[in-house]
Amino acid sequence: MKIGFIGLGNMGGPMAANLAKAGHEVTGFDMADVSIEGVTMAASGPEAAAGADAVITMLPNGAILRLVAAEVIPAMTKGAAFIDCSTVDVDSARAVAEQAADAGLMFVDAPVSGGIGGAAGGTLTFMAGGSAEAFAAAEPLFDIMGQKAVHCGEAGAGQAAKICNNMILGVTMIATCEAFALADKLGLDRQKMFDVVSTSSGYSWTMNAYCPAPGVGPQSPADNNYQPGFAAELMLKDLGLSQQAAESADADTPMGELAMALYKKFVEDEDGKGMDFSAMLPRFEKRGREG
Repeated sequence: MKIGFIGLGNMGGPMAANLAKAGHEVTGFDMADVSIEGVTMAASGPEAAAGADAVITMLPNGAILRLVAAEVIPAMTKGAAFIDCSTVDVDSARAVAEQAADAGLMFVDAPVSGGIGGAAGGTLTFMAGGSAEAFAAAEPLFDIMGQKAVHCGEAGAGQAAKICNNMILGVTMIATCEAFALADKLGLDRQKMFDVVSTSSGYSWTMNAYCPAPGVGPQSPADNNYQPGFAAELMLKDLGLSQQAAESADADTPMGELAMALYKKFVEDEDGKGMDFSAMLPRFEKRGREG
């Protein structure tokens, strides 16, 4: 297939490289001056999209997605697939889906889970929204870039799934970090706590697969001085999207709201920017009951 790929950062770059490695003809565009193995660089987004069977975007937010869509949709061939892998607000995903449909394109909103390691290794999970026809067109590409793709429903459903998943992730990480900090103050050995909780009712992905305590459990960013696998500011962004969606849908999400407030304070006031989102543990270690 001829593929246009717009947004070649830490996630998009490896994803585009994997498509090229699989034999597809990939033309890329990014605002930064980047070079991706196997990818021919274009001078603009519309140039990358022209004549493509599929255009994939990986962009920072919904406002930028709307701007890019307005530029590239007119350049795309009728019947082509527009696959957005960004994590954006549901309203932006649905607005772009409507634009694409009006232009005779198939649109899929397909945010990912798996981080930079998953992008490089081709082991991402895609949460996809769109028609069955659009998902079928995108699925062979998901198979190259990832290990699993779930068709969640119509346009916007992929973003809804990602937002709900990451709200759980943010809340759970805070609870895990709080528990380790409490265990320290109670004199409980971290390894013993992990041995109990990881096989008990406190089991969670943040405990078992991404433990925030250095030297405990499988290798994680905690073992690399909290260099980000998933940066705290990205978690803040996703929690912000969850609360935007909750307000739009009139949903009561007090834990999600509190998690967003804590990550906002961590990123903006406590030097958390540029740290992994699991660096909440050293934050709680330093704090007493009164904060």
